[in-house]
Formats: sequence, structure tokens, C-alpha cells
Amino acid sequence: MDYILGILPSLLAGTVVTLQMFFATIILALPLGLLLALARISRWRALSGAVGVYIWLFRGTPLMLQLLFIYFGLPFLPYIGVRLPDFPAALLAFVLNYAAYFAEIFRAGIQSIDRGQYEGARVLGMTYIQTMRRIVLPQVIKRVLPPVSNETITLVKDTSLIYVLAMNDLLRTTRALVQRDFNTTPFIVAAVFYLLMTLALTWIFQKLEQKYAVYDE
Repeated sequence: MDYILGILPSLLAGTVVTLQMFFATIILALPLGLLLALARISRWRALSGAVGVYIWLFRGTPLMLQLLFIYFGLPFLPYIGVRLPDFPAALLAFVLNYAAYFAEIFRAGIQSIDRGQYEGARVLGMTYIQTMRRIVLPQVIKRVLPPVSNETITLVKDTSLIYVLAMNDLLRTTRALVQRDFNTTPFIVAAVFYLLMTLALTWIFQKLEQKYAVYDE
């Protein structure tokens, strides 16, 4: 027990880095994903096609590869080459990747709404924005909560990938403690930390699903 209490400060510091990456990604990727979804279903074929290519690119390649490219590859691009610090580089890769996944989830949710509701809103004199905000999006949120929940829980675990940039997140801190002390206990403690984070997210999304259950048909 004394050993666990001794390593807790280091593991908590690593958890803070993990949570910073998680919350920053969620805050930026969710609205970006919604905007990409609206662009994907746009009547402007050039815009829809461009977003389709973007989604295909980021869903079709590993997040690790995107992370390494943005951190190590961007500085060598002609004309636009730029070297980002480790946290902004990792955040950019995570936001671009997860926004692509969220975009497809939101697109499927929006297209699942019956067309008659759009026509009914038009008859009532609502604009496109009013229709989306008052009628469509509340139903979409309820329908996309389960897949968004899955992606969000996956994001907690994917944050461990930032160890390749030598960022002291929870996983990298844990591995350093194991190598230093020749003791596997930090792995068990880290697993408990990850389980607690995913448990909290599961509880939050269950509450959200109950809240939006009023839109059940």
C-alpha cells in the first residue's frame, strides 16, 4: 500500500495530461464533426465531395500515422512547413481524426430524420436554421448518443498514443515507473484509472440518453 501511495502523485500528474488531451479533443472535435456532417449532406457537390475525401482520408489511415505525420512531417512540407510543439501537434491530429468519425455519426443521424418533418417545418414558416435547431438536432442528439458514447470512450484509451511524442501522459508515466522500480503494480493502478474514467463517461452518457428519451417515437 505504501508503494501505491508513493506512485500516486506521478500517476495523477500523468492523468492530468491525459484528461487535458481528452477534453480539448472533445470540445473541438464535436462541433467540427457537426459542421463537417452538414457540409457532407450539402447540395453543393464540390463541398460535399471535398468533405467526403477528408473523411475517407482520416478514417482510412491510422491515428498513430496522422500523429507522427503532423509532428514530424509537417516541418518538411514545402511552403507550409511548420513545427508544432508536442501538445498542439497531438491535439491537431486527434481533433482532425475524431471530427471525421463524429461527422459520419452526425450525418447518419441527420439523414435518419423523416423528410416529412422538414416539410412540416417549412409549412410552419421556419427557416433551415430554425428547423435544424428546434426540430432536427434534438432528435439527432438522442439517436447519435450511443455511437458518440462509444467514440468518446475509445478516445480515452487512444490518448495513450501521445506517448510517441514523449508526452508524460498516464501510460508513459506508468511505463517509466515500471522500468524504474521493476514492479508491475503501476500497470494495475493505471488500469484502475482508465476504468474509472470510462465508468464516469458511461454514467454521463446514460444520463444524457435518459434526458433525450422524451424524443422517443
